[in-house]
Amino acid sequence: MMSLRPIHAAGALALGLLAAGCVSTPGAPADEPAFVVLGEQGRASARLLTRAAACPEIVLDGRATPMRVRVPYGAIPLRPGAPAALAQAPGGAVLACEADLPPGAASASVRGQPLPLPRREARRIVVIGDTGCRLKQPHFQDCEDPDAYPFAQVAAAAAAWKPDLVVHVGDYHYREDPCPAERPGCAGSPWGYGWDAWRADLFAPGAALLRAAPWVMTRGNHESCARAGQGYWRYLDPRPYVPGRDCDLPSRDRTGDHGDPYAVPLGGDAQLIVFDTANTSWRGLPPQDPRRAIYGDAWRRIDLLSRDARYNIGVAHHPLLALGANRDPQTGAVTLFGGDRGLLDAFGDHDPHYLPSGLSMLLSGHVHLWEQVSFSSPHPTQFVSGFSGTAEDTAPLPDAIPPGPARRPARWSSTSVPGSTVSAS
Repeated sequence: MMSLRPIHAAGALALGLLAAGCVSTPGAPADEPAFVVLGEQGRASARLLTRAAACPEIVLDGRATPMRVRVPYGAIPLRPGAPAALAQAPGGAVLACEADLPPGAASASVRGQPLPLPRREARRIVVIGDTGCRLKQPHFQDCEDPDAYPFAQVAAAAAAWKPDLVVHVGDYHYREDPCPAERPGCAGSPWGYGWDAWRADLFAPGAALLRAAPWVMTRGNHESCARAGQGYWRYLDPRPYVPGRDCDLPSRDRTGDHGDPYAVPLGGDAQLIVFDTANTSWRGLPPQDPRRAIYGDAWRRIDLLSRDARYNIGVAHHPLLALGANRDPQTGAVTLFGGDRGLLDAFGDHDPHYLPSGLSMLLSGHVHLWEQVSFSSPHPTQFVSGFSGTAEDTAPLPDAIPPGPARRPARWSSTSVPGSTVSAS
């Protein structure tokens, strides 16, 4: 049985025994990042984002072979109907290159930079989430202050621990609006949905960790088609890039806003099952909403995948079984809210416990805190690692869920599952 414990106060998790502490030196910026993404059945894809005119060679076990073009050189296009202000956002252009890494490869490098290769057994796993610097009305972080925006420190500390695998639970991109003139702490930051903002939010501060281990890239609501989905499909998704599923055209968002669940073996009869929840709604999904059927189909796929291993860890951006808290600005009173209502609607159609019985654990983000919820009922334990860079939620959670009236199964709440306990920081 694997165990989790925090490796940094800003919200990174590690599976296994932790030996590394926080370090103060952030990873060096990466203008042209090279990294490795794991996808279906652990298939590894080497990626390079470059300003060069052509993809370079990748050297695999001493033999050079050309990388292929994933997305041609260019800027991410403005979506039809996008707010006019986004036309003024800095864009930047890159060429996205990729190459398959064959199982059992002993070494790989691009332009002399060694690439981290998958291990047969992933024993040291770092889990991070919600890593970008929030620039969106009315909330703005001081992106230039490492205490206010600590992702570079989180990434460097995690890299120093020498992990075998990094799992990002979603929400990479947060720089959506320009920094106000009266906020020197974020002055000059790129913003919008182009390469410059992606580089500032993920690839520069996360450089040390991208070099340290392969990544599993979970999609968050910030990467929905209406937000930063174009960059997600171009740079991060493990599957082949498919025009029409790229979020460029709103008319095709029904396809672009969903990706099928997939499994990543960890060794030792354990696996991750990653599922895309970017387009759910916290308000709920009524029966006539087509997303309810789409997420219902995802539940069935998760159930089938879970039969291939004895120990299954679900990975999704939105926590189904965690708690969040809101503080009333007038009275200071704190109220709790339960998991994402849209997913609970769709998954609850198939199982009163919401998740297939084969899942033993769920890793998520979205709620900007570190949290672990355990149950005396058959529900899997839920971990949340949701502030590895973005601003932390400040409303406190209780040590134990307060008693209250039972709720019907289709609406999980903080009082519907007996014997729940919460650990948060």
